[in-house]
Amino acid sequence: MTRYVAFLRGINVGGHKKIKMADLRRAFGSWGFIDVKTLLASGNVAFCADETGCNAIAASIEAGVESTFGFEVGVIVRTMASIRDLVSANPFRDIDVTSRTRLYVTFLSPDSPRGLKAPYESPAMDFKILEVSAEAVCSVLTLGARGRTPKSMEILEKGFGKRITTRNWNTIVKVSNL
Repeated sequence: MTRYVAFLRGINVGGHKKIKMADLRRAFGSWGFIDVKTLLASGNVAFCADETGCNAIAASIEAGVESTFGFEVGVIVRTMASIRDLVSANPFRDIDVTSRTRLYVTFLSPDSPRGLKAPYESPAMDFKILEVSAEAVCSVLTLGARGRTPKSMEILEKGFGKRITTRNWNTIVKVSNL
């Protein structure tokens, strides 16, 4: 058995693609996964499976979500070991975090283009990409005056396509403990 984490893109955002986490846990169980745990309502699911291969599992979950809940969502799957390795490496260790700082990990699908290289900094200097690997992009966002956020998701989607999903660093740390 291997422990995996699935990150579902865009569920429970702005009242769209609503899935209750209890329903999602039950669905994962019905799809043959065991020891299913969710974190927050944003589609973070840890589970165990015999099946190997993150891409095959992601495709299976995407099909399951569509048949069970009636809509399409992108799914990115990583082994729990790779999530824990990321947390141990802590790509944000040298960042001076303030109340206006946000730390993000964007998970890439295998077919994501690689349009941006690290280091990258937006023209307004409010969004930085620290690292780009085969699996993820680590970035730092600085809130502007009056709490406005830069258009980081637009930058990420332009550089890496729409088959990505982003989580804040605190969520990744919590997921690593599921």
